[in-house]
Amino acid sequence: MSKIIDTFIAPPCYQQIEILYQDDHLVLINKPAGLLSLSGKNPQNLDSVHHRLVQLFPGCTLVHRLDFGTSGLMVIARNKAINAALCQQFSQRTVTKVYSALLCGHLDDSEGVIDAAIAKDPALFPLMSICAIHGKPARSNYRVVERFYRQSEDGTLLPLTRVQLTPETGRTHQLRIHCQQLGHPILGCDLYGGLLLPGSERTPRLMLHASELHFVHPISEKQVQARNTSPF
Repeated sequence: MSKIIDTFIAPPCYQQIEILYQDDHLVLINKPAGLLSLSGKNPQNLDSVHHRLVQLFPGCTLVHRLDFGTSGLMVIARNKAINAALCQQFSQRTVTKVYSALLCGHLDDSEGVIDAAIAKDPALFPLMSICAIHGKPARSNYRVVERFYRQSEDGTLLPLTRVQLTPETGRTHQLRIHCQQLGHPILGCDLYGGLLLPGSERTPRLMLHASELHFVHPISEKQVQARNTSPF
């Protein structure tokens, strides 16, 4: 098997992590776009959600991750027992995750399901690929919120669709590659199209935001329904 070499160096992220809720067991945050969830092996990629939060909450661990370019809600466990309990909810798919995104072009259907298995391929790293034979099952739901036009620097009207995405599984790059599969990549996606539109400037970020996170608090056993409005 080919050895995977990650040459990515993250640019500095000057935005702060917004702490939305905290108790003795967990922390809910709003992650800024352009910040790694976990520090990389390269010492230049030390800055991350975990690196910053462990200084405020010693012993905290990540239950799940968001891509470098994705902003939004994350739940952080403050001890191993809470981590195990929350990880079980994620693995059993009882956690509901809802994302807001801007897609290139106008979708024909107002809602639908993308069911396409996703596979890792060392030869394509960091890209994932759709592969029915070697891929793991992956399923995402989408719902159109609005279709509109945005004017670019040269006056071109760019068709965009605001959607709500609800993944049923949690594969790497799932929403990004599934939207590409739809023929409407996420605006600002550098891996699966959507980075540049005709007559437009380079999009400053990936237009994908984790806007809702629903789970059961491991201690109180109460339903947590966290929401964070998309910044775009």
